[in-house]
Amino acid sequence: MKIVILGGGESGVGSAVLAHSLGHDVFLSDGGMLRDDYKHTLESLGIPFEEGGHQFENLADATLIVKSPGIADNAAIVKKLNELEIPTISEIEFGYRHTDAKIIAITGSNGKTTTTSLVYHILNQAGFNVALGGNIGKSFAALVAEGGYDYYVLEISSFQLDGIQDFRPDIAILLNITPDHLDRYDYKFENYIASKFRITENQTNKDLMIYWAEDPVIASNSQFFNNITKKKGIKGPFVKDGIFSIGDFACQADNISIKGPHNEINAACAVTAALDLGITDEVIANALATFVNMPHRLEYVATIGGVSFINDSKATNVDAAWYGLSAVNNPVIWIVGGTDKGNDYTPLTEQVKNKVKAIVCMGADNSKIIDFFSNIVETIKDTHSAEEAVDIAFSLANQGDTVLLSPACASFDLFNNYEHRGETFKKAVKNLIIKIES
Repeated sequence: MKIVILGGGESGVGSAVLAHSLGHDVFLSDGGMLRDDYKHTLESLGIPFEEGGHQFENLADATLIVKSPGIADNAAIVKKLNELEIPTISEIEFGYRHTDAKIIAITGSNGKTTTTSLVYHILNQAGFNVALGGNIGKSFAALVAEGGYDYYVLEISSFQLDGIQDFRPDIAILLNITPDHLDRYDYKFENYIASKFRITENQTNKDLMIYWAEDPVIASNSQFFNNITKKKGIKGPFVKDGIFSIGDFACQADNISIKGPHNEINAACAVTAALDLGITDEVIANALATFVNMPHRLEYVATIGGVSFINDSKATNVDAAWYGLSAVNNPVIWIVGGTDKGNDYTPLTEQVKNKVKAIVCMGADNSKIIDFFSNIVETIKDTHSAEEAVDIAFSLANQGDTVLLSPACASFDLFNNYEHRGETFKKAVKNLIIKIES
């Protein structure tokens, strides 16, 4: 087979490595420029590639196309190749076809990374031969190329699910569905909903679906999983009299390392999966206590003059920002903004009224946010860099306040990604400390 890989990021290079390990003829094509480490990987294996544009003649003789999730289905090169009726699949579909390991796959608009990382931590603590990947860390295809794992715990995005055919997780977790990436789905929420539910479409009565039953969108679209016989809808409350409990499991709520009502849902779903795998209560309780969350998720940065700085850069949509605001009990100077994805800020109105004393916009174009919140918050500042946003936020804060970066938007106007945004924010906070001390 000649396998053409469209996209040269983590997903694409992982697919190329897997295809090469299987003995196929491989060619990778990227519209942009490849990272040096990805180039080195391809060159070391003798995998030919092109960058800076797709040359149709290099791709047209493909037997199979593996498309990276970052490339939209309506991209010109994809539509042109589709005219040749070459089968096109996603990287997770490609990886799935070449492993017999058990798969625990987690999706949702928010909480995916935390829940995926927590499930992995529990299984790792239980002694499982398990790998973590998908939309975080290594790509699924790269992990399959490594081989030797009995379990894969995967964060799965809607973009990755769009290109599946047979992908079937042994345990699927659907956390929530709120409007996100609507620019990728013709600004139709129903298209995005259908994409998320694809995580369950190939499951059989041997597989388990875990879902947040109190999510209104999931509850009103149950037709997508009526055919699944083994499913567990998770409902709160989970904490009573200081005890966290789900099913037959219980532990001291204070011993759970991740905080906030949204993380109670994440933990409940992770624990439910662990119980299904036969992991003991003792191991689960210890894992909940020792788990360290990924950066940029309500990450404490510093306290300066009694003002706390929190980095929640991963909050790239409205729902995630709602959870970020709900987790802070002090008055908030809210840093918000970035690339708008068709956002409706209405769900944030009450949180902002009750908690936010000032808004600092951080984006290339903040007009939509300023227009929406101008009648709700008296003080709104327009900034275009992390350094400027942090300095102004601190000038507006009093002792006991919290400066919260929870942007509700994508990061691509000013930053490479949400990690770059979060790291730049943290650097700006450190620079503020230096300026105050100097």
